[in-house]
Amino acid sequence: MGINKRMLGLGSKRSIIREIFEYSKVRGAEIGPERVFDFSLGNPSVPAPAELNATVRELLDSESSVALHGYTSAQGDAGVRGVIAESIKARFGVDMPRDLIYMTCGAAASLSISLSAIVEDGSDEVVVLAPFFTEYRVFVENAGAKLVISTPCEGTLQPDIADLEAKIGKNTVAIIVNSPNNPSGVVYTREKLDALCELLRKKSKEYGRAIYLIADEPYRELVYSGVEVPYLMNLYDDTVVCYSYSKSLSLPGERIGYIAVCPRASDASELYLAICGAGRSLGYVCAPSLFQRVIAKCQGLSVDVNVYRENRDILYNALTEYGFECVKPDGAFYLFVKSPSGDAYELYERAKRHELLIVPCDDFGVTGYVRIAYCVDKERVVNSLPAFKALGEEYRG
Repeated sequence: MGINKRMLGLGSKRSIIREIFEYSKVRGAEIGPERVFDFSLGNPSVPAPAELNATVRELLDSESSVALHGYTSAQGDAGVRGVIAESIKARFGVDMPRDLIYMTCGAAASLSISLSAIVEDGSDEVVVLAPFFTEYRVFVENAGAKLVISTPCEGTLQPDIADLEAKIGKNTVAIIVNSPNNPSGVVYTREKLDALCELLRKKSKEYGRAIYLIADEPYRELVYSGVEVPYLMNLYDDTVVCYSYSKSLSLPGERIGYIAVCPRASDASELYLAICGAGRSLGYVCAPSLFQRVIAKCQGLSVDVNVYRENRDILYNALTEYGFECVKPDGAFYLFVKSPSGDAYELYERAKRHELLIVPCDDFGVTGYVRIAYCVDKERVVNSLPAFKALGEEYRG
C-alpha cells in the first residue's frame, strides 16, 4: 500500500553491471584490489584533458559564484546552447538553431526526456537494436511504451535490416540507434545506416506519421583508425540526438550533455516544446550550470583514445589467441566475447573463479556473450592475461 511496486522492484535489484562492481569492492577488500580484475563498469580511465581542468579553475577564479552556481534557463543557458549549435554546424554541416538544443544531466536524462516527449500511450512501441544498453528497457517502459528488440546480423552485430523491417509496425514511434555501440564496440556502417534510414522513411510514409530516430551518442569520439561515425541528422530528418560528454571528456560524474532536435524534422518546433515539457515533468531542468559553462569553452576537446586502442589490441589479440571468439570493436571501450559453451552465465562464473569480473549480456538482447569494459589502466589488462589464458585452457581442455 502506498508504494509503487515497479519502482520498488527497480530499487531492490541493481543492474547486473552494478552488482558485479559492488562485488569487486568486497572481493578486493578480502584479497587485495590488485588481485581482482574488474572489467564490469564503463567508467573512463583516461583523465579529462588538462585544458578542461584549467578551464574549471579559470571560471572559478574569474567569474561570479552567483553566475556559476545559479540557475540557468530551464532548457540551458542560451549562450552555451549557441556555442553547441555552432559546433554542430561546423562539424556536421547541420544549420542548428540554439533553440532546438536542450541541456541535460547526461545521456540517461537525454534519453528519458526524449522518450517521454514522443511516447503517448501504452500501445506505443520503441525498437532497439541488439545488443543494447540494458537501461534502455527501463527508460522505454518508464515512458509508457513497449520495448521491441531487433536482432543483429550474426557475426558482425551490424543491424539486420530485414529483421528490423519485421519489428517496425503501426505502433512504432521511435527507434534507438547507439553507434559506437555499448556493449559491443561495433560502429554501424554507412551502408547499414543508409538502409535503416530508408526503411524508416518508407515506414513513416506507410503509417502517415514520423517514426523518430533517437541517436544515443556518448561514444561518438571514441573510435579507432579513422573509422567513420555518420551523423544521423544528415541521413534522416526526424532525428533526435542525445549526446553526453561523459566519455569524450571523461566527465561521467558531472552529468552533462544535451538533446538536439534536427531542424528539418517534420514538426521540429513542437517536438522541441514537448522535450521542454518532458524535462519539466521529470524534473530535468537547468542542467549543472558550472559545467554548462565549462563544456562551452571546451568544444573540440577529447580524451586520448590511443590509451583505449592499446588496451583493445592487447586484450583482443590475447583472447583470440587463447581460443575465444570476439567481435573486434572499432569504437567505445568494450569487447564482446562469445561464450565457448554458448552460456554467458557459465563463462561469467568460470571467469569469476579466476578473479576475472566480466558482464554476462543476455539482458542486452543477445544470448551467449559477455562484455569486457577495457576502460581500465594498462597494468590491469596486462596482469589479467594469465587468468584469461587459464580460463581459455579450461574450455579447450
